[in-house]
Amino acid sequence: MFQEERINAIMEHLNQHQRIDIKEICQQFDVSRDTARRDLLKMEDLGLIIRTHGGAVLPKKTKEIYEYKERLVRESDEKREIGLFAASLVNSGDFIMMDASTTVQFAAEHISSENIVVVTNSIDIADVASRKKAVRTILLGGELHPRHRFLFGQSTLDKLSDYQVDKLFLGACGITANGLSYPNEEDGVVKREMIKRASQVIVLADHTKFGDQMFYKIADLASIDLLITNQKPDKEMMEKLVEHQVELLVVSEADKDD
Repeated sequence: MFQEERINAIMEHLNQHQRIDIKEICQQFDVSRDTARRDLLKMEDLGLIIRTHGGAVLPKKTKEIYEYKERLVRESDEKREIGLFAASLVNSGDFIMMDASTTVQFAAEHISSENIVVVTNSIDIADVASRKKAVRTILLGGELHPRHRFLFGQSTLDKLSDYQVDKLFLGACGITANGLSYPNEEDGVVKREMIKRASQVIVLADHTKFGDQMFYKIADLASIDLLITNQKPDKEMMEKLVEHQVELLVVSEADKDD
């Protein structure tokens, strides 16, 4: 097992149990104590953990959104599974739009349909899509946000007004009964315009996004056509989704049906 795979597995353990010690790492992954320490040092450098005597714990949760490249390292297997399923919804000949989201990037990586057009404000998703021979990639212009790697501003909005697509794949930072919200207004304004330009709005969100209210609201729940997640939200949220006619797809349940 490579170090990155162990780090992902260690994060899964921490998300469930909040702490782990070196002995557990050695036993679970059949590695030496030195290897376990190197893994924890790497995770500490990435800001994933706080090292303790003999192990590690998760840092306290904040509203901070980590830099895009760091978020890619942090992403869980569940988010990759959500992205993989989302990619299966892309049909040959589709015109699609993708926002700057790590979960959406996982979807872009797994697109296999032919004759696809991808419109995006993400330089990373544009890079992924441009490597696929069957995909034509349109990268929106604008000012580049250096930490989160999306393009924004009036020129981005002006260019967006030229397009109408079949599907929009949208990542989520916060989902409540009040709607979708994000920490950055610059990004939120672009996402709001993207919603106007799509026949179907598909939101990709793992279960941790439910109940989080961020700074900038971009849309009501009624703007969402399909929500793909890995766990059902609580009863109150389920009722709100039904009220606003949002179709819910839970990837673990979809896999069981296959």
